[in-house]
Amino acid sequence: MSFELTMLAWTLVLALVQVLLPALLRNREVGIQYNAGPRDGPVPPPGRFCARLMRAQANLFETLPIFAIAVLIVHVSGRENAFTHDGALAYFVARVVYVPLYAAGVPFLRSLVWLASVVGIVQMLVPII
Repeated sequence: MSFELTMLAWTLVLALVQVLLPALLRNREVGIQYNAGPRDGPVPPPGRFCARLMRAQANLFETLPIFAIAVLIVHVSGRENAFTHDGALAYFVARVVYVPLYAAGVPFLRSLVWLASVVGIVQMLVPII
């Protein structure tokens, strides 16, 4: 398996973690009875930390399809190289770093880390354009 595909697999693991973290916190906030039920009644808004994790998750899901498609195109076309390798690594590392920065409410640096993940995607796209 190529390095780029490996980074995609690890990014999917990260995505699962990002699904589970806010779900666990939300269970603590509203109770398991509410989450296990039909969720028909009103529910209080998520707490600050949980809401941040939910937004970080949504942010990952905005770029993950683009990253995944770029990895697949690079792999299928056989254009893996050091540049795509570094791009895949940059995307994954930036996405891992992004979660605690967002959860902690760190401004500006969080945005720079997000930008690094986008640069990683661009690195993946350059050899296939």
